[in-house]
Amino acid sequence: MKENIKLFEEKKVRTVWDEEKEEWCFSIVDVVEVLTESPNPRKYWSVLKTRLKKEGCELTTNCSQLKMLASDGKKYLTDVADTQQLFRLIQSIPSPKAEPFKLWIAQVAKERLDQLHDPELSVEQAMADYKRLGYSDNWINQRLKSIEIRKELTDEWKAKGVQFAVLTDIISKTWSDKTTKEYKKYKGLKKENLRDNMTNAELVLNMLAELSTKNISESSSPETFEEHARVAEQGGEIEKNARMELESKTGKKVVSPLNARTGSVLPGRENEAMPLKITDNI
Repeated sequence: MKENIKLFEEKKVRTVWDEEKEEWCFSIVDVVEVLTESPNPRKYWSVLKTRLKKEGCELTTNCSQLKMLASDGKKYLTDVADTQQLFRLIQSIPSPKAEPFKLWIAQVAKERLDQLHDPELSVEQAMADYKRLGYSDNWINQRLKSIEIRKELTDEWKAKGVQFAVLTDIISKTWSDKTTKEYKKYKGLKKENLRDNMTNAELVLNMLAELSTKNISESSSPETFEEHARVAEQGGEIEKNARMELESKTGKKVVSPLNARTGSVLPGRENEAMPLKITDNI
């Protein structure tokens, strides 16, 4: 786990990044102090926790404890909440500082309900969000197409009752030599979506692997998980061959440490973003 300190209106909120769950954990006492300005945030949280427990709120039983650095330089067990638990906690705090968060949560919930009734709104929102983040129109078009292809594949898997994450890792490992988690780490990502940080070449080839997997699955009708895993490997192999062919023709690696939006490279990996030498073994 990786510790960090986040600032909220000049006040510190201790956080820990859980590598296994790929989730930020926030110190509940710190959040309570920021939102309530209570002189005794630990007492405030203790009272609130008792009230929430009486209401049947699962937050009090599901939140965990992690050791966090205190002001005296020592680490103590502290109640922490993930992002979902944190939003639930904010909803239970009667405070002017909590109100903007509550309004935002309500707005997001309304937008989500609207999108459920009219899926086209989801596409429009996605395009607006990507543009706001600075993505090019060409990349956005590729990304939206990749979402469509991904959904077709997951619908195929859902109909067969197989695990998405494991099969996705098989495809990724086959074509890129990296699992999804390894790929994200290679790009320096945490909570961010891997596909949102792929270059055009990575995105297109990843689409090819998932499209190939779906088509092979439809034609071969695998039944057991082992059969589905083999189909995933076959889909990944098609993309791996395409990747190797592209690399041999361009002299550049496809799997890149570059961030697709900013083009940033992690320190120490600058050379990995450079063209391959002709003598490189691809």
